[in-house]
Amino acid sequence: MIEGISIEVKNLSLNISNNQILENISLNFEKGKIHAIIGPNGGGKTSFLKCLLGQMPYKGEILFKYEDKDKIGYVPQTLDFEKTLPITITDFLSMCYSKKPAFLSPNLKKKELFNEILEEVGLKHKEKRLLGNLSGGELKRLLLAQAINPRPNLLILDEPFAGVDTVGEQYFLNTIKNLRDEGITIIWIHHNIKVAREYADTITCIKKDLKFQVNKDEEISNERLLDIYS
Repeated sequence: MIEGISIEVKNLSLNISNNQILENISLNFEKGKIHAIIGPNGGGKTSFLKCLLGQMPYKGEILFKYEDKDKIGYVPQTLDFEKTLPITITDFLSMCYSKKPAFLSPNLKKKELFNEILEEVGLKHKEKRLLGNLSGGELKRLLLAQAINPRPNLLILDEPFAGVDTVGEQYFLNTIKNLRDEGITIIWIHHNIKVAREYADTITCIKKDLKFQVNKDEEISNERLLDIYS
């Protein structure tokens, strides 16, 4: 079992160019659980994740309870790159895992590692495929592969199903559940509250401030959701 990371957020606020993105958010994420974050578009969900990752100049406190050896994995909503560049899956993994330049062929040990990584996400035998020729689902699986190898103690997912078909979405859901069963803490932005209820342990709603944080079995009225999403 992996020891997940727990997080305590205290009075987190984010103001950019006099635009209040987040305001006085306080909450806790328990270790070893799936925490789904929901809310309307533009409500600050991705900005909240970027605060957790230290990419935004927030005010307040974010307290991680972790050991020095602990790792954080991150799957962004999109990956911006020039699709005409001749970068293969192997090149991408070499940039992630090798110390030598990616244009040099990986040694046998690295090839074996890459095969294991790609097999876990269903991309084995596609190592020579160009990144620009991958489908949205294949690219997301590749991003997931580099985020969970080696296993992180905390995995942060920003809309991992964007551009993924139904089969790919089910694959992601099964993988996320298995990672939680290994003890990993998962924070996951998702737009579908029905799916969040089925797979997550807690559901957190953010719309500038914290609207609610509940266990998946707690009732959330339709009127409350309508007020948030309207």
